[in-house]
Amino acid sequence: MSSRPPPTEQDMSENTLEAPGAPASMLDAVKVYLRPSVLVVILLGFSSGLPLALTGTTLAVWMTERKVDIATIGLFHLVGLPYTLKFLWAPLVDALDVPLLSRWLGRRRGWLLATQLLLAAAILYLGFQDLGFAPSADGTRMAAPFGLIVGAVLVAFLSATQDIVVDAYRVEKLDTSEQAAGMAGYVAAYRIGMLVSGAGIIALVAWFEFKGLPHAQVWAWGYGVAAACMALGIFATLIAREPDGAPRVAHEGGALGALKRVFTTAFGAFSEFLTRSHAFAILAFVTLYKFSDALAGGLTASFVISIGFDKATYAAIVKGVGLLAALAGGFAGGMLARGRSLVTCLWIGGVLQMASNLAFSVQAMIGPDVGFLTFAMIVENFTGAIGTVIFVAYLSSLCGARAHTATQYALLTALTAVGRTVLASGGGYIYDVTGWAWFFVVTVIAGLPGLALLGWLQARGHFRELGAKG
Repeated sequence: MSSRPPPTEQDMSENTLEAPGAPASMLDAVKVYLRPSVLVVILLGFSSGLPLALTGTTLAVWMTERKVDIATIGLFHLVGLPYTLKFLWAPLVDALDVPLLSRWLGRRRGWLLATQLLLAAAILYLGFQDLGFAPSADGTRMAAPFGLIVGAVLVAFLSATQDIVVDAYRVEKLDTSEQAAGMAGYVAAYRIGMLVSGAGIIALVAWFEFKGLPHAQVWAWGYGVAAACMALGIFATLIAREPDGAPRVAHEGGALGALKRVFTTAFGAFSEFLTRSHAFAILAFVTLYKFSDALAGGLTASFVISIGFDKATYAAIVKGVGLLAALAGGFAGGMLARGRSLVTCLWIGGVLQMASNLAFSVQAMIGPDVGFLTFAMIVENFTGAIGTVIFVAYLSSLCGARAHTATQYALLTALTAVGRTVLASGGGYIYDVTGWAWFFVVTVIAGLPGLALLGWLQARGHFRELGAKG
C-alpha cells in the first residue's frame, strides 16, 4: 500500500500517472527505467514485437523470393487474424493455470514461459518449411507448402497469446510511478523486436547467401536465429516476479469446472466493463482515437513511392530515420505522462498525431524532396509514438479488475485493430477522389470524432472516475 495521503478531488480529476508532489527531476525520470519491474517489461516488449514480421513482411519476402504468386502472398495477410480475435481466448489466461509452470512461477509467469517456449518452437518449425516449396503444374511459379501455412498460423496465434499475457502482466505489475516509463520502454522495445525480425532477419539471410550457405537452407537458419532471440523474453520471465494479487483459483471440478471458470471469467469481464458509466462511448473512443493516424499510415508507403521516391530512399528514411524518431517520441510520451494529467496527455497526443499528417499534404505539393520527406517522417513518427504511449496508458487505466485484466485489455486492443484495419481500409477510395494533398487533409478531419468523444467523456467525469479507482 502507498503511504501517500488520499488524493484530493483535483488530484483525481487530473488522474496523473505519477504520484503527486514536486516535479520529478530529470535524473529521477531516467532512474525509473532501471527499476527491475520496468526492465522486465522492456525485455518482454522486445519478445512481443519479435514474431510480428516473421508472419508478415519477412514471410512475404521469403515467398516472393521463392516465386510464390502474389495472390497467394496476399492471402497470407489473413494469418494476422489472431491479433484481432485474441479477446476470444483471453478468458483462458485469466481463468486457468498452466499445469506445473503456474504452480512454480505463478499464473502470469507460467503462461508467459509456456507461450514463449512454444513460440520459439513454432518459429523454428516455420523456418524449416523452406524445403517444402514445389513447382506448380505449369512450372511457372511455386506452391507454398501446407506446413508453411500451419507454421505461420501457429506463430501468429502464439504471438497473440503472448501479447495477452504480457499486457496483463504489465498492467498488474507496474505501480503508478512506473507506468509511464514502462509503457515508453515497452513500445520502444516492441519496435526494435519488429526491426530485428524484419530488416534484421532479411539482412541476415542475405549474408548467409553471400557466405555460400546452400540456397535451400538460408531461411531455415534465419528463422532459427529469430527463434533463438526468444531467449531474451524467456530470460525476462524467469527473473521477473509475479504481480501482487495475481488471480488464482481452485482446481476443483476437473474439465467441467475449468470450462465453467472460463465462461464465468469471460462473462464477468465483459459485463463488468459494459455496466460502467458511458461504457459504449468509451469503446467508441478507443476505436476512433488513433483512426487519423491509422488512415494515413495505411497508405504512407504507397504515397512515398508514387510521388517519385525509390525503394532505397523509402527504406533509409521511413524505416531508418522514422524508427529513431519513433523511439524518441515514445520516451517523450513517457516523460509527458509522468508530469501531466491523463486527459491532458490524451488531448496533446490526439492533436499532435492529427496535425502531423498535414506534413504529407505539403510533401505532396512539393514533390520528391528528400529533405522535406525526412522532416515529415520525423514529425509523423515522433508525434505518433507520443500518441501511442499515452493511449496505452489510457487502455491500462481501464483494466482495474485483476481477475479480468487479460480479457479486458485484449478486447480494447481488438477494438483499436478495428480502427487500424476495417475502418482504414477505405483509404484508397478516398485518395481516388481527392488526390494525395487533400487525402491527408481528410485524415486530419477523420480524427475529429475521436477528440469530440474525448471532450464528451471529460465533461461527464469519466477521468475523475478513473482517478478515484486508482
